[in-house]
Amino acid sequence: WGGRTGSFEESLKKELKPKIQDSYQQPALQNTNPSSWACFKRYSFAFGGSSGKGTTLNHKSDLDMILFLSCFVSFQSQSLVRKYIINFIEEKLDCCSRSLAYSITVIHHREGNRIPRSLTLQIQCRKSTDVFRMDVLPAFDALGKDDSKPEPEIYESLITASGYPGEFSPSFTQLQRHFVKSRPFKLKNLLRLVKFWYLKYVKDKYRGEAVPSKYALELLTIYAWERGTDESENFNMDEGLVAVMKLLRDYKDICIYWTKYYDFQNETVRNFIKQKPVILDPADPTNNLGRGRGWDLMAREAVYCLRQACCRTEDPGHGWHVQRARDVQVTVKQTGQKPLTLSVNPYSPIWKMKAEIKRTNRASSPQSQYRLSFQEPGGERQLLSSQQTLADYGIFSKVNVRVLETIPPEIQVFVKDANGQSIPYAIYPDDTIRDLKEKIEDAGGPLVKDQILKAQGRTLWNRRRLEDLDIEDCDTITLIKRIPGDPPCVPSSVTLY
Repeated sequence: WGGRTGSFEESLKKELKPKIQDSYQQPALQNTNPSSWACFKRYSFAFGGSSGKGTTLNHKSDLDMILFLSCFVSFQSQSLVRKYIINFIEEKLDCCSRSLAYSITVIHHREGNRIPRSLTLQIQCRKSTDVFRMDVLPAFDALGKDDSKPEPEIYESLITASGYPGEFSPSFTQLQRHFVKSRPFKLKNLLRLVKFWYLKYVKDKYRGEAVPSKYALELLTIYAWERGTDESENFNMDEGLVAVMKLLRDYKDICIYWTKYYDFQNETVRNFIKQKPVILDPADPTNNLGRGRGWDLMAREAVYCLRQACCRTEDPGHGWHVQRARDVQVTVKQTGQKPLTLSVNPYSPIWKMKAEIKRTNRASSPQSQYRLSFQEPGGERQLLSSQQTLADYGIFSKVNVRVLETIPPEIQVFVKDANGQSIPYAIYPDDTIRDLKEKIEDAGGPLVKDQILKAQGRTLWNRRRLEDLDIEDCDTITLIKRIPGDPPCVPSSVTLY
């Protein structure tokens, strides 16, 4: 790593890419599956890990064998029965070990509070000295043979299973494998380079310490390539390594996700990208690989790497420019205007977005103030402060923003309907409740005579002014639509204000 730049391509050819014989590991294993597994009525295999994704390092192979069993009929059943299945496989391997072409040793890990989800095997061909490890992971076959976009019901059942983060990720191995394996050859070489750095300067150095997974680093590298080169197959390997190291250095602010297989319509899925750092598994939204310990250790080594000669470029401004998070698609809605779609850096101050909206709308008055607000499903509408960023509000995916143009001394009030949706209105403090009702009707709401407005449990009388009712800027007023046939008067048991 202390050498001059430009040496990575040659190092990859000589040292990091696997030898030809390494590629025979997977088929050989598949042809020597233990006969003891035939006791399962129906099963199928899928291979993951570096070998399955095509990013194997020379003599550093890691292989996952996902064992899809018919006895798992749901994610919940997998959680309940998996421990017994793992014990059963271990017993059968022990019975059949002498008849196998491979010497297989079970590696036992420390068991914490969680039930182990895999069986780790050390495998050696009896005619060779080569040794490698393989994890056998029994899993529910949620996808079948289809590696296209799963039906939303699959992810709904995954979320309702309430497992720990990433517990059921093996069920999505085909999607994870395809997500990496389909990438260009040169990007896979960059993945090998980054993983070599990880194994040598993180994994080996901090033995016994909890550190992020290789898969997290793979996804981080793919994201850097996508954003830094616009998915070009012709890129500079040195610049790619520098871009990855900079993201690792700034890990506290990264929010990386894809919407290839799922989206953020589900509130639970949306919440997964609010706690940074975020590297969300593209196939399993419950698996945030940015969580957990050890990121500070990896950031420390990334800073050290960036100081080395191999990471110094002649023109620092020519490298990959990779944001710590994707741009957010913001749909701006304003009464009387066509919706406006903006692409916003979540770490950019809100006042820049306001300036863009104002420039597009060409506000009629220099005194106009643009008030931006958003509302999450089931929540209250919130005002977006000019000095804050979308990231400060946990907004990293598509969002609808309401814009309201006010001229002092107008204030903004939020009117919430029976569906929980609220709309901002500009009104003067000395206007009456009837004035507000007329604005609601003009905006397409119920007729004035069909509206009942309430605030803090009080029914608001038409002739009262907002300032007399202590209604202030950004207060929320509830709108109730009068049912046809109801008397227009308010029952005597309700206090009028």
